[in-house]
Amino acid sequence: MNAMEKSISFDGRDIRLKVGLLAPQAGGSVLIESGDTAVLVTATRSSGREGIDFLPLLVDYEERLYAGGKIPGGFLRREGRPPEKVTLTSRLIDRPMRPLFPQWLRDDIQIVATTLAMDEQVPPDVLAVTGASISTILAQIPFKGPMAGVRVGLLGDDFIINPTFEEIRTGDLDLVVAGTRDGVVMVEAGANQLPEQDIIEAIDFGYEAACDLIAAQEELMKDLGIGLVTEEPPEVDDTLEIYVRDAATEPVKKILSNFDHDKNSRDEALDGVKAEIAAKIEELEEDNPVRQTITEDAKVLSNVFKSVTKKLMRAQIVEEGVRVDGRKLDEVRPISCQVGILAPRVHGSALFNRGLTQVLSLATLGTPGDAQELDDLHPQEEKRYLHHYNFPPYSVGETRPMRSPGRREIGHGALAERALIPVLPSKEEFPYVIRVVSEVLSSNGSTSMGSVCGSTLSLMHAGVPVSKPVSGAAMGLIKEGDEVRILTDIQGIEDFLGDMDFKVAGTDSGITALQMDMKITGLPLNVVGDAIKQALPARLHILNKMMEAIDQPSPDLSPFAPRLYSLKIDPDLIGLVIGPGGKTIKGITEETGCKIDIDNDGTVTISGMDGANATRARRIIQGMTRKIQAGEVFLGRVTRIIPIGAFVEIAPGKEGMVHISQIADYRIGKVEDELSVGDEVIVKVRDIDNKNRINLTRLGIHPDEATAAREAAAI
Repeated sequence: MNAMEKSISFDGRDIRLKVGLLAPQAGGSVLIESGDTAVLVTATRSSGREGIDFLPLLVDYEERLYAGGKIPGGFLRREGRPPEKVTLTSRLIDRPMRPLFPQWLRDDIQIVATTLAMDEQVPPDVLAVTGASISTILAQIPFKGPMAGVRVGLLGDDFIINPTFEEIRTGDLDLVVAGTRDGVVMVEAGANQLPEQDIIEAIDFGYEAACDLIAAQEELMKDLGIGLVTEEPPEVDDTLEIYVRDAATEPVKKILSNFDHDKNSRDEALDGVKAEIAAKIEELEEDNPVRQTITEDAKVLSNVFKSVTKKLMRAQIVEEGVRVDGRKLDEVRPISCQVGILAPRVHGSALFNRGLTQVLSLATLGTPGDAQELDDLHPQEEKRYLHHYNFPPYSVGETRPMRSPGRREIGHGALAERALIPVLPSKEEFPYVIRVVSEVLSSNGSTSMGSVCGSTLSLMHAGVPVSKPVSGAAMGLIKEGDEVRILTDIQGIEDFLGDMDFKVAGTDSGITALQMDMKITGLPLNVVGDAIKQALPARLHILNKMMEAIDQPSPDLSPFAPRLYSLKIDPDLIGLVIGPGGKTIKGITEETGCKIDIDNDGTVTISGMDGANATRARRIIQGMTRKIQAGEVFLGRVTRIIPIGAFVEIAPGKEGMVHISQIADYRIGKVEDELSVGDEVIVKVRDIDNKNRINLTRLGIHPDEATAAREAAAI
């Protein structure tokens, strides 16, 4: 392909597309640029592997630290395991792309987006989303695009398209919308408790902008003389499907309409029907087409049975308005909550149950030194709130090897983290680093929203002063032709066989996080809005159930949580506290048993399990960094005696000298006649000379000043 460049004027900022310039052996490639940010996105297709019965799509987002003029840390000084942000961006690209490929496609497809350059104005992730659509079109892979993604921010009362990093940080909304001509296909958002209507308007605003980028892709296709590729699906012999449908329809209908079934008994009953059909097929003649189909591919019966079950379940919802567990479309499953299940050793704990979904969330309070340092391209340097999500195999009654967290675990953890950040206290109000781990003990849908609810409860139990509790619900969708049914609080089978998974989290004041994934090629904006509105009563219902377990943060921390004290010192005095080679701060730590963290702005945080020792460490640092003024009165301790006077420690690390003439209001022969090492004495600062030496006196001190000095020393 000959090189071509195209510039798109987009909301006051140019987006530049360069095709045919880089990666000539990739199926399709585009360099998409805006400002100084440049992302190379490629799409490549290769022949399918034998035995694959799913769409083998692989999406990888790569960040190179040279893009921001950085050299990686660590011993190897090269990029290693991808940071969490990289994994989340890979998911951000994958989620709107996956439903747009024909689901019968079995060839390997890989999309790779690599950030080659980045400034602090233009985040690369939404460029990569749009670039994935362009590169796929250029690769001539069957695809129901074009698709485009944009970010929407909110500054004051104004929505803005593709805000800068700083505008995202200071704004009240960070929303990514991706869509096709058919409608919205993906939503990802964090919000500062925004009302539902504001969120709906923001999605509408973003989708309109995405349509402009879709039009630009259509113009690019016209300029290049290419179109969307359509391939006919492989011919499928429907003999087996007809046989299974005839044999399974009545027993499956009976199972799906038996509301006494729970998930496990329903699954067992369905497996029993499938086994009976398999046994009947085995009894057929060897040359029977149905038996031959099963012989050629052992998985085909399971796939066909799943397809039949899916159609029957969806028909029951659309035609009868009844779900497989007998709930109404807008009804939430039974909820129970419990806090303190692992108290007091665990700082905060909560168990959240919604139907068969069960999540145990555990909160841990740490010191500032426990903050996670981020070594990536983005401006944020550390994280004070960490949410980790674990999904062990036993939660769905399965066995499999347990490895490091996958993309799903990282994505669900990040969603719950985003939902809670708007209600967490500031560093100044609550200097702890906070980690919450959500252990999914049983899963039947909506575990990520269960994590949000459980985490809120565990934080409150831990004594974290959240401004408001957060709850969440997962909404689903069944769309058959023009018939649309929105489902509240979807369970596993409705997620697996439905068309949408729309997670909505927030407080009673507004939304804090959204995540919508589709299995169809787009959803009209009015349906998206209806789903958001329908989630509100569900969220409030869940919130009320949570408040029955704990209605406000615990007033006291766990006795096993560290005690933190924070103070501010002059940044110029940081070196004084640390001392040469860290000698001074190490000495304070050894003396008090406390951990001390110092930020570059002079914020000192002292942590220790013993409150008295933490207070001692604070007083030492306050004394070392305090600026002594002439006329101040102190209760001090004599540390040394010399012929001309005595040295008195008036604050930790600060000494002054009382000249022999200032010890008493009468003449004394020797200092030792009046003072001994270790004596406590009331002294006043006479002056501080040009060498910062403190001169003290015991004369001219008013009794009230002496009393105040003793009281201050006792604190």
